[in-house]
Amino acid sequence: MNAIKKQQLQYVEVLKAKIIKRNAKVGVVGLGYVGLPLAVEKAKVGFEVIGFDRNAVRVGQVNRGENYIKDVNDDELRLLVEAEKITATTDFSWLGNVDAIIICVPTPLTITRDPDISYIVNVTNEIATYLKPGQLITLESTTYPGTTSEVILPKLEATGLKVGIDFFLAFSPERVDPGNLRYTTKNTSKVVGGTTASCLEVATMFYEQTIVNVVPVSSTAVAEMTKVFENTYRAVNIALVNEMMLLCDRMGIDIWEVVDAAGTKPFGIQTFYPGPGVGGHCIPIDPFYLTWKAREYDFHTRFIELAGEVNIQASYHVIHKVNKVLSNHRKSLNGAKILVVGVAYKNDIDDCRESPALKIIDLLLKENAQVSYHDDFVPEIKLCAPYTYAMSSVNLIDEVIASADCILITTKHSDVDYEYVVKHAQAVVDTRNACKNISADLKHKVTKI
Repeated sequence: MNAIKKQQLQYVEVLKAKIIKRNAKVGVVGLGYVGLPLAVEKAKVGFEVIGFDRNAVRVGQVNRGENYIKDVNDDELRLLVEAEKITATTDFSWLGNVDAIIICVPTPLTITRDPDISYIVNVTNEIATYLKPGQLITLESTTYPGTTSEVILPKLEATGLKVGIDFFLAFSPERVDPGNLRYTTKNTSKVVGGTTASCLEVATMFYEQTIVNVVPVSSTAVAEMTKVFENTYRAVNIALVNEMMLLCDRMGIDIWEVVDAAGTKPFGIQTFYPGPGVGGHCIPIDPFYLTWKAREYDFHTRFIELAGEVNIQASYHVIHKVNKVLSNHRKSLNGAKILVVGVAYKNDIDDCRESPALKIIDLLLKENAQVSYHDDFVPEIKLCAPYTYAMSSVNLIDEVIASADCILITTKHSDVDYEYVVKHAQAVVDTRNACKNISADLKHKVTKI
């Protein structure tokens, strides 16, 4: 057996032994909606976890055992911190002290909707600085197919260490669904693609320690494409139902009734509901990563791009409906008081990333409307590009409701009494069918998109 093969087996076997015995040290880079729940799951089974984040406030919260992610149990985090199973730091030199590094950083779009992988690049540069033989590096951030092999791998191998021999590199996309009580980090199947066979072997074993079902695939590119396909599938189907919504609005047909009726078919259809657009950290972003990468191959993803256009148009349709409702009351959008109910991108969570409500508020402000909002899950909208406004949630009391010219429901939170809202409102535009079960004598106040 040659020296390289012996060295490869040495690092593989040593790391596998550490993983099986749960004494491998794990570094999680990025302590947000993906990173913190992942860190907790790893620590719960015995791994010592070090969280890395540039945000000193967030690091301080973790080290005090203060939870800021709804999907993480407060007591679990506190007990793990007290047991010194989880620590956090802004000092990236500690990367040299861990055996496995999981990258969970944001991958947003630029203002021109091109991929922004600067966070991945910056973290990779840090890892390369402190890379040591025998480490496993996995990327979980959603990105375009080829990122792991084309961006991360060259930077790591520039250190002189060889992938599959000296270190191990894999891609395993996060599949977090904030607020989902049924499917969590632990019981959501985990797709894993390795750069080499040994990389896949080590990464699969690593994730099997905390994930119920791990699904190995043949390459990092397949794993990357799997993630963008999943969310592109959702984006396209949401666009389809949103386009049906626009048509049904012209035809005077209730799209919600149509979708519910179609959903009774036990095969051949999956139910998607219309809305004011799409939001979250994946669905509005991932398809654009794929369309951008496709151009490199002289391929234009017309179907996907059209879906993006339709979903964006849905937000403008909401403005049209509000304007029409106000006009029916002999009022103008210019100067009208609009109370937006719900700004999170989905119900019963505190996440408003890419929320269509933010776009709609921006459009209303540009029409010189006087906008306020209520959302107990999101007490404050902070100033964040490309928007130029910030505001705080108002109390949903009868005086506030009655003073608004129009109530605009953009998120269907379960803690809102919609019967109460409609009762005190002058007019309501409902983008989520939240008022479906209100009293019949109040329904004349409600206009659905």
